[in-house]
Amino acid sequence: MNLKEYREKRDFKTTPEPLGEVVNTGQSRFVVQRHQASHLHFDFRLEMNGVLKSWAVPKGLPAKPGIRRLAVQVEDHPLSYIDFAGTIPEGQYGAGTVEIWDRGEYTLEKKMDDRLEFTLQGEKLSGGYALIHTNGQNWLFIKRKPK
Repeated sequence: MNLKEYREKRDFKTTPEPLGEVVNTGQSRFVVQRHQASHLHFDFRLEMNGVLKSWAVPKGLPAKPGIRRLAVQVEDHPLSYIDFAGTIPEGQYGAGTVEIWDRGEYTLEKKMDDRLEFTLQGEKLSGGYALIHTNGQNWLFIKRKPK
């Protein structure tokens, strides 16, 4: 895990986004950021292996079991991004307003190369979810039915 791609996309003299480091805290936190960039989308991030594994979810996170949403995996973000809210200036990668929409902890239940299953305990989101890799950087984000 490294932050090379994250750092290459940003000018830290201009953007208020954190430079950050890879730091393994041993925690299992998540954040959902509402990102009004060129198109409104939600950024879903899971703390894993010292970074935030990240997906852009264009149509919002699934609220009911069985609903599938496209989730496009993007570059890993530093853990300090878990608290980031602010405005990324025009001309910068991801320009627009970032707000924290939800946050909490998660329990990882299954981790394979093409599938993650986890339970979220957030302020808005709770219950079982899955991310299933389809092709390239595309994943499906699904709220699972209660057991």
